[in-house]
Amino acid sequence: MSKALKFTDDSFENDVLNADEPVLVDFWAEWCGPCRVVGPVVDELAGEYEGKAKIGKVDVDNNQIATEYGVRSIPTLLIFKNGEVVDQIVGAVPKTQLKKQLDAQLTN
Repeated sequence: MSKALKFTDDSFENDVLNADEPVLVDFWAEWCGPCRVVGPVVDELAGEYEGKAKIGKVDVDNNQIATEYGVRSIPTLLIFKNGEVVDQIVGAVPKTQLKKQLDAQLTN
């Protein structure tokens, strides 16, 4: 079973902004209850979308990149395509919604 990648301030440009495929980034923190609900779903998606999209997480307590993207509440999930934010999901949402929004970027 795949797990989501770990993105950091140092790896973000290379792993996310320069990626050839769409990238789903989960901005989360250990102490955040809703983040603990979304986390396992994000890990599942990492396996399901392997080879089609990159799926990863940014720990907002240890990385500053969240502030660059105006992340004010967590969990916030951003979908990047060609280095740009193309979609945003805030809060704990069902897996079906995450898949729907991610699938929309795979077909564009």
